[in-house]
Amino acid sequence: MKAHYPVLDGLRGTVAILVLLSRMLEAYYADADNPMHHGYLGVDFFYMLSGFVVGYAYDDRWGKMKVKDFLKIRLIRLHPLVILSAVVGGLCYWFDPYTGGGSWVNPLKFSVAVLLSFTLLPTPDVRGLHETHSLNATTWSLFNLYIVNLMYAVFGHRLSKTLLWVVVSLSGIALIAAVLHESTVGIGWDYPTAWMGAIRATFPFFAGLLLFRSGKVIKIPMALALCTIVLAVFLSLPTSSQFMGLYELACIFILFPLVVAVGAGSHISGRWARLCSFVGAISYPVYILHYPFVGVFTMWGRSQHASGGQILWVGCALFVFIIALSWASLKFYDEPVRAWLKRKYLAEEAGR
Repeated sequence: MKAHYPVLDGLRGTVAILVLLSRMLEAYYADADNPMHHGYLGVDFFYMLSGFVVGYAYDDRWGKMKVKDFLKIRLIRLHPLVILSAVVGGLCYWFDPYTGGGSWVNPLKFSVAVLLSFTLLPTPDVRGLHETHSLNATTWSLFNLYIVNLMYAVFGHRLSKTLLWVVVSLSGIALIAAVLHESTVGIGWDYPTAWMGAIRATFPFFAGLLLFRSGKVIKIPMALALCTIVLAVFLSLPTSSQFMGLYELACIFILFPLVVAVGAGSHISGRWARLCSFVGAISYPVYILHYPFVGVFTMWGRSQHASGGQILWVGCALFVFIIALSWASLKFYDEPVRAWLKRKYLAEEAGR
């Protein structure tokens, strides 16, 4: 039986919550003043962690597994919540009382956006923000995760360590060039910078895969607490616009591999392991479902000129709601649907 990485589960949940908090702070702070200045780097950490976990879960299965089998497994794992997020995004947008959502958008354009959201393909820009996935902006990152998963299935799993180093090096150079050109990593979610999305996903994903195959892990005491503090601090440190891109590159190239290596090398048990299991399990629904609700919250805060105290109390209630919704979505929708899909499609494949 394969070893498990409970600390990595906990860190996945930690970063999902940090991303959520970063988004919620936008209701009160302008982008430049957001206390979690680099919260969007959570996406890049997810990519690296995903590369590590995909290598751990599937590298030794390719003797029995074909490309279509891998893609089927990944779709069953990820896509039920994509569909739910499209429903949530459409409803929150249409009934948002602070933007007028459904009162002015072209119904045909909106319908096309909803249908494309079910597939995770880019949608028409219904919000006027040039977003590639306008009903739930966070799904742009899932779209690019699908791309790198496809790359892994087609050729990544076949790469020797030397060739994998080549892929990581070339994609790293491309990421450096793109970030130096744009002065930040925090792009790729809109049509003008959509080209950055695949670059932003490719390096950390294959770096995570390389980290897994290298077997280099670090064991330290209190790994979960220390890594949580480190991630929270480094995602919050203010940097000048002149050095922001370099700082964010340093996080991706140095900090994140170290954190993943520590998480993979350290173990916990008891109540802390159960906590890691819980936050790890809800991390994906928290990430993919939060944005439509936070969007309504943000527009309420800005349009109503809400005070800091009002935003604090409503924000706390919203945070609890999103955690509860994520758990309920996991238990009463995602897990049952995935179990049914596995029985129907993966069991049939195994039988053949």
